[in-house]
Amino acid sequence: MKFIADSMLGRLARWLRLLGCDTLYWPDIEDRRLVRIAGEEDRTLLTRDTRLVRMRGLRRYLLLHENDTFEQLRKVIKTFDLLDLLGTHPIFSNGNMGCVPLYPIYSRCSLCNTPLEEVPKEQAKEHVPEYVYLTSDRFRQCPACRKFYWRGTHTERLRQKLKEIL
Repeated sequence: MKFIADSMLGRLARWLRLLGCDTLYWPDIEDRRLVRIAGEEDRTLLTRDTRLVRMRGLRRYLLLHENDTFEQLRKVIKTFDLLDLLGTHPIFSNGNMGCVPLYPIYSRCSLCNTPLEEVPKEQAKEHVPEYVYLTSDRFRQCPACRKFYWRGTHTERLRQKLKEIL
């Protein structure tokens, strides 16, 4: 499942990316272009705009009435059964995975949606805090915006937040 979020849903788009969902988002995109990209790339439009869902050419959408980002995230996860797709990930289970999830968590750049690539530890040395470099073994980098990612305390915070909202 691929998504495109309207300009009102930037925080939701970022959370979906953290969960590994392919989610496009531009803060200043025109409605017609948004609908065109959704159709061309077979994406489901996530929106809070009732006028937008009436535009000609829009095939799939989810109209969100929730104001809170986490309520919006809960609705998207439940509407599209994403929990089943994410459920084998250790963030939701006891760590005994039976299979690889369709949407691997932390597999996309939270800023630009590009799939992350594993990089050698040495490559991260000049780009991450010294403590992180010394205590982490695995690093990922976005090939588009060059941002570095590593496993840290945010993993547990994400797990707890997801347990709260689901």
